[in-house]
Amino acid sequence: MRLPARALSGAELDARLAEGDRRHGSFLYRPTCDDCAACEAIRLDVNEQPSRRSHRRILRKGDRVFRVEIGPTMVDDARLALYAKHKGERGLSSDDNPRIDRGGYVGFLVQSCAAVFEMRYWDGEKLAAVAVVDRGTEAFSAVYCIWDPVYEPLSLGTYSILKQIELCKSLGIRYLYLGLYIADNRHMNYKARFSPHERLIDGAWTRFP
Repeated sequence: MRLPARALSGAELDARLAEGDRRHGSFLYRPTCDDCAACEAIRLDVNEQPSRRSHRRILRKGDRVFRVEIGPTMVDDARLALYAKHKGERGLSSDDNPRIDRGGYVGFLVQSCAAVFEMRYWDGEKLAAVAVVDRGTEAFSAVYCIWDPVYEPLSLGTYSILKQIELCKSLGIRYLYLGLYIADNRHMNYKARFSPHERLIDGAWTRFP
């Protein structure tokens, strides 16, 4: 992990993302393992994303239920509970206690070395999901999304990516970075369903049509 000496400009964040960096709190990191290359950075050129029937269906269903709001990252009891439910009920926690305290949440999802915002998905007065997004000059980076597993039938994770694509297009942002693709991990390999996409392999962005 590396801690930038100051906040990154939008262009500097673009450059770090293009090199394969990810962000955790205020730190930048890049997976490097001597005997494994399973983790591949993945990004979308939003202007190349076709209008698929399945995606239109997910957007229609989600738009009927959710109200999307954009604002600064923050922490409160609702977000802490949502994080614990997302990690615990989806089997993403490495221990028996998926809960996180305020300091841990702030260190992971609120603090940043770059411009950051959150997209909030409301079902009436209930907070159904929060997606944390970094903003560069020509790119958005989907840092993390937490959502209530009760909404799994609405494909809320995919819906959130589709709403981020919409936002990129409306603001003239070219790339949406989706984090890491891992072929053998069902929680990570769904990202390849968005195509065409590019993955960073051996230091070069390779297009998968």
